[in-house]
Amino acid sequence: MAPIYDCSVEAELLTGMRLARTAIGRGDLVVLPTDTVYGLAADAFNPAAVQKLIDTKGRTRQSPPPVLIPGIPTLDALAEGVPDEVRALVAKFWPGGLTVIVAANSALAWDLGDTRGTVALRMPDNRIALELLSETGPLAVSSANLTGQPAATTAAEAEAMLGDSVAVYLDGGEAGTIASTIVDAMALALPDGKLRIVREGAIPSDDIRALVGADRCE
Repeated sequence: MAPIYDCSVEAELLTGMRLARTAIGRGDLVVLPTDTVYGLAADAFNPAAVQKLIDTKGRTRQSPPPVLIPGIPTLDALAEGVPDEVRALVAKFWPGGLTVIVAANSALAWDLGDTRGTVALRMPDNRIALELLSETGPLAVSSANLTGQPAATTAAEAEAMLGDSVAVYLDGGEAGTIASTIVDAMALALPDGKLRIVREGAIPSDDIRALVGADRCE
């Protein structure tokens, strides 16, 4: 059975984080807490690791994982042509439960699946996740569950579903039960294009419309 490290215990936190960094570096999977549900993580720039994540969850390449990042500056490193509306949203709601779909930086050599030139980015509001991200760089992260099963809200629930396919489980206590809100900003580059709310979640859609303007949202 893969080890679960209780991050409320300092010694286990230090050991778990060290082993998680090592696992990510060698292309293995890690389960980590976030401010929404638990996440299944892989090095976003390791195509084999990302494919392992997709296979472990039982998904296809038509469902590429989002990417968690350690800070707003990373947005400009991974995306291009970021609309002003997206900048306003991340300034307000990051770190937090908002995922933005934007145009991926065409100069990056990565393979997240069939993204059609886009990338879904989020900065989580969780100390453990942010610390790991600051050391590993961007991580491809999907909810820690098998496709069709409820998203894990504890490390133990994740382990029960994913087992030894994960190298390290970081236990940050009980997570939330609501996934992030997802907005697609790709159409904003088009004449009369609007921001599309793809999934209702942690950030109320009314708050998004209030910030960017109802006339700029579908």
